[in-house]
Amino acid sequence: MASSSNYNFEEALDEELSNALSNAFQQALDNSLDSFGDRQQAAKPRKKRVHIERNREEGHIQLWNDYFAENPTFPPNLFRRRFRMNKPLFMRVVDRLSTIPFFQQKRDATGRNGLSTLQKCTAAIRMLAYGLAADAVDEYLRIGATTSMKCMEHFVDGIIYCFGDEYLRQPTAEDLQRLLVIGEIRGFPGMMGSIDCMHWEWKNCPTSWKGQYTRASGKPTIVLEAVASQDLWIWHAFLDRQVL
Repeated sequence: MASSSNYNFEEALDEELSNALSNAFQQALDNSLDSFGDRQQAAKPRKKRVHIERNREEGHIQLWNDYFAENPTFPPNLFRRRFRMNKPLFMRVVDRLSTIPFFQQKRDATGRNGLSTLQKCTAAIRMLAYGLAADAVDEYLRIGATTSMKCMEHFVDGIIYCFGDEYLRQPTAEDLQRLLVIGEIRGFPGMMGSIDCMHWEWKNCPTSWKGQYTRASGKPTIVLEAVASQDLWIWHAFLDRQVL
């Protein structure tokens, strides 16, 4: 009888101890999760997006009056300097890109016109031509930084899509003969095109490579070289050999 009583007592004690440990563990786990949730909520407070009324219609009107009206504010030489191309070429690019849905002007739910094709293309050209930050064109064109980045990305993809088959290809025998004739007429016999290059700053260049990619600017850069004809037909382009 005594042995049976001792056994029952030990069994009950083990059960009570097990329940106590289980409750303590569950309580500690709940406190830990609550504390983690509080830290997460404190570390990442919700940010309310601030709406800025940019009056995008005014941006289009200003751009149109400055460069595209019948009597624009700025003459053709300033257009070429600021857009890095003449107006007929730019309008040809705009006309071709206007077939892409992103560059088409749309209306919102209230019937208000969105950004025009000219605004989107000009934002991309300014960023590419001058190396501007995404929000640098906001005050003039009334385009936010996020939208400006989308304009540039779609602009690059659109140029490849619309003009790649025509300009970004290997020359044929007829192309080479035509270029040689043009070069000879211009006083450069045997010339097929002109070579030019530009430097892109390599922001995330590995430290061990900075020495061989740093030039006069004091910052590591990657060189893009291209051979193009007088009508902007690019038949050869390459980056630094080390990168490839």
